[in-house]
This record gives sequence, C-alpha cells and structure tokens, in this order.
Amino acid sequence: MRRLFWLALGATLGVLIFRRLSRAAERMTPQGIAASLGAGLSELAAALRDFAGDVREAMSAQEATLRAAAGLDAGGETALSTGAAAPSGAVVPGPAGDVAAAVSPTADKPAAGGS
Repeated sequence: MRRLFWLALGATLGVLIFRRLSRAAERMTPQGIAASLGAGLSELAAALRDFAGDVREAMSAQEATLRAAAGLDAGGETALSTGAAAPSGAVVPGPAGDVAAAVSPTADKPAAGGS
C-alpha cells in the first residue's frame, strides 16, 4: 500500500512539473513572447483610453464650474464677454460681484485747450 501511494504521488508530481516546464518553455519561444507582448500592449492601450476618458470628464466638469463662476453660461451677454466699459472708463462689475476700478489713461489728463 505504501509503495502504491509513493508511486502515485511521484507520477502526479512528475506530470505537474512537466506541464509547468512545458508552459514556461512555450512562453520563451518567439511566438510566446509575441503573444505576451501583444497582450501587454493591449492592456496598456485600454488603460490609456480609460485615463484619457477620465481626464476629459474631469476637464469638462472643471470647465463647467469655471464657466458658471464666471457667468459665461448665464444666457445673456455680460460686459466681460462683450468687452464693453462704462462711459467713465471704469470696467463694469463682473458676475461674481468684483468691482474693478480701471481708469482710462486719459481720465487724469486735462483736455487740451483747457479751461
């Protein structure tokens, strides 16, 4: 009985080792290396596509946030988008409520032929 057990164990281990070595040898052939390289490149391409999609989604979300903060999606045109300025030379306040008191370059100078 003991001999039969060791014989079966030896045969099983021999078959397992032979199969594992055969697979390793097959991976070392040019066809095996090409298949492994092809699979790796396919995985890399899929990962790059996923990354690019994630970047595009984040970029769109950030752009929407910035456009909303700047009031560019408010529907009507603002002074910032048309480039209009108040008659006194001051810039019209932006949609965020910031008031920029930009003075025109000629506002400080007296008119020529002055009074």
